[in-house]
Amino acid sequence: MIDWIDVVRLFHVLGACVLIGTGAGIAFFMVMAHRTKDPVSIAHTAAIVVIADMLFTATAAIAQPVTGIILALNLGWPILEGWIAVSLALYVFIGLFWLPVVSIQAKMRDEARASVQSNVPLTSRYMRLYRIWFACGIPAFLAIVALLWLMIARPVIVL
Repeated sequence: MIDWIDVVRLFHVLGACVLIGTGAGIAFFMVMAHRTKDPVSIAHTAAIVVIADMLFTATAAIAQPVTGIILALNLGWPILEGWIAVSLALYVFIGLFWLPVVSIQAKMRDEARASVQSNVPLTSRYMRLYRIWFACGIPAFLAIVALLWLMIARPVIVL
């Protein structure tokens, strides 16, 4: 017989996999498309990335704190226990970088589409958006790795 808390734990782990996997995949495909400097390729890739972010990342991003809180409460872990509190803070930190990135990806897509329609190279605005997008990814990725480590190791952290 399957315990319902094990199902919640499964969804929590799957959500983490989706967040990390989709994030890494999106980053890889956007960087590879950008390297072509081809507005058609970038517009196409960015359009798919925006959909993937909304479909997969957003869904997992909502499910993670819900399943995490259910797990903590049912396993008797106080929400403000050190590693959980730090995990929640990192989650908010990651969100502060992810939310603008979703908008930036859509703007990059639109800029690339405009370049295609006008038959001109990518604009300086696109290049600036790409640099911001890339810069936001670095701290968010490092934070999600740290968050994953906290979930696995559950170290004693005194706050």
